[in-house]
Amino acid sequence: MEVESATYNPLVGKFEAFLRDEYFSQIQKLAERYPEEKSLEIDYKKLDKFNIDLADELLENPNTVIDAIKKAVQGIDSGSETTDFEPHVRFINIPREEKHLITNINASHLNKLIAVEGVVRLMVDVLPKLKLAAFRCKKCGRVYRIPQNDLELTRPGFCECDRREFELMLEESTFIDFQKIQIQEPLEYMKGGEQAKYIEVLLEDDLTNKLTPGARIEVIGTLRLRPPVKKTSVYGRYLEANNFIQTQKEFEEVDITPKEEKQIIELAKDPEIYDKLMKSIAPGIYGNERIKESLVLQLFSGTPHKIQPDGKKIRSDIHILLIGDPGVGKSELMGYVHRLAPKSIVVSGKSSSAAGLTASAEKDEFGEGGWTLKAGALVLANGGQAMIDEFDKMTEEDRSSMHEAMEQQTVSIAKAGIVAQFKTQTSVLASANPKYGRFDPNELATTQFDVPPPLLSRFDLIFVIRDETKADQDRKIANHILKGNYAAGLIARQSQNKEIVLSDLEKAEEIIKPVIEIDLMRKYIAYARREMIPVIKPKMMDRIANFYMELRSHGRKEGVVSATARQLQAIIRLSEASAKIRLSSEIEEQDIEKAIDIFRYSLEMVAKDPETGRLDIGIIGTGKTQSSVNKMKQIMKIIAELSAEKDLIHKDDIVKHAKDHDIDEDKALEIISAMIKKGELYEPKRKYVKMIKKIE
Repeated sequence: MEVESATYNPLVGKFEAFLRDEYFSQIQKLAERYPEEKSLEIDYKKLDKFNIDLADELLENPNTVIDAIKKAVQGIDSGSETTDFEPHVRFINIPREEKHLITNINASHLNKLIAVEGVVRLMVDVLPKLKLAAFRCKKCGRVYRIPQNDLELTRPGFCECDRREFELMLEESTFIDFQKIQIQEPLEYMKGGEQAKYIEVLLEDDLTNKLTPGARIEVIGTLRLRPPVKKTSVYGRYLEANNFIQTQKEFEEVDITPKEEKQIIELAKDPEIYDKLMKSIAPGIYGNERIKESLVLQLFSGTPHKIQPDGKKIRSDIHILLIGDPGVGKSELMGYVHRLAPKSIVVSGKSSSAAGLTASAEKDEFGEGGWTLKAGALVLANGGQAMIDEFDKMTEEDRSSMHEAMEQQTVSIAKAGIVAQFKTQTSVLASANPKYGRFDPNELATTQFDVPPPLLSRFDLIFVIRDETKADQDRKIANHILKGNYAAGLIARQSQNKEIVLSDLEKAEEIIKPVIEIDLMRKYIAYARREMIPVIKPKMMDRIANFYMELRSHGRKEGVVSATARQLQAIIRLSEASAKIRLSSEIEEQDIEKAIDIFRYSLEMVAKDPETGRLDIGIIGTGKTQSSVNKMKQIMKIIAELSAEKDLIHKDDIVKHAKDHDIDEDKALEIISAMIKKGELYEPKRKYVKMIKKIE
């Protein structure tokens, strides 16, 4: 004999009327497709319009109401052939006042239906969970089927034979899929140095296996209490999900009104639009016009989702590295870009690990002793901007994890049987400092910062910002900063209702006020990225190809590598971004010239041989100029020849032969010293060297 628990719910009849009016056909279709499809999605706004009291009751007592709606759905479909039709009822569009930040959730929300927005931070594998537990009395054999709604197992009380000894029959019980995730508060909602709050979310049945770490979602569910592990009056909390909606807010999804769209189209027609956009990036920082212009292009980005006929994806995001002396405004430039991007993350390379930047699989308590997938900063920033300060302070292991994330724009995890891949389609803006505090103007720039050449090559543009001591420039910077502080002081006085001269404020604001307001500029960027897919005309292809060939042929003549395919792709991305600024569907000559101009400017900063004045991409790839490599080879050849005649070689002899090959004394001694450090030579006594191994 079997006993099933059942209670009458007076709300069932009321909901049947609502469902027949609004969802009759959907219920019929769902019954036909069940169990391939298991959920009926109900719009809260329709319920509120039908009966406001029922809508309010749903928010206050979701358990009772949802149970009534399920029974009403089954009642409407009672005439069908489906005997086990038990669909889920899921809600969308609950009122704005019921949508809360994780920080603001408190005891007053317990057992209420609320919505919470967050980014998936952790998730575990799907596990089986008891839905209907079958218990058998050990004495009389009577079977009780008890629905399981909470995390703790609900057992029968007393059997009709007055015994309370039961055994759980797993083979007779019903299970559903169950998955735990953890969401954290979106970073753009955090103030100052606040720590992001998080909450555990439980997903069941057809809600499982639909998310990956880094996804941004709005969870609609009921706030529940978790019993304390120890004997205490403090309880944990979790959100029992009724539904979730992916709300990934990228550039392309910013709301733009028709009026704003008209403003954007008019702005794009302005012949000075490039200059206006550039002046709207960090106007409080004096100079650096080319760098600001590059940041504008990075925000507009290249054409996304380009896939070649062979299936190869082409990166559209532009990566920029700023390397500069302390106090030149690198962090301020990054902070301003952070304000412009609807979705962005700022991290410090010094305090971030490889797992914190990319993703990881770890074993911890959250996964019930199993493995948990964790999203890092680049995964969380997918579809937006990632700012990495102190990029040079990262360890070698952490930096190596950036290679795949920046070029392939994925992060692959293979650990403990878990094989997963996450998207990192984000533009990286990084900043670094010179090794020894400040740049030495007499040394090659690439030898003065701790970023390995293979990682440097992942950046489309690299800018060296030097703090040069020029009198007239120092005066201009000082005046700029002072006027900015003066304007800030007037604004502070005005905010406290103190008297100021408005004309003075207007004049002071001119120097620090962006030409295009931040909100409008953000929407301009979003509109261009969403609407524009610029294509290169055949004749424009020739212009880019000719520039590339010009660099390559120059390199062949000089015996250097002056450009690679990566630089060619960078020019294409910059050209596409320039065309987007004009809201053009075609890349024109002015876009190509702008891209080439900025690319050349960046290249001359880091890939110009100070001895010959030639562009040499090998400097980025190896950290050495081709001319220095050639001189080193010549010195090695001289040493090899001298070693054939005598065992110990005097340094003066090497220097003498080096001069015959136009290598001065200082350079020759520098190369000899480097070879000693590398272990290719050793110095048994002062001014004498000896070969350790044969040099070919």
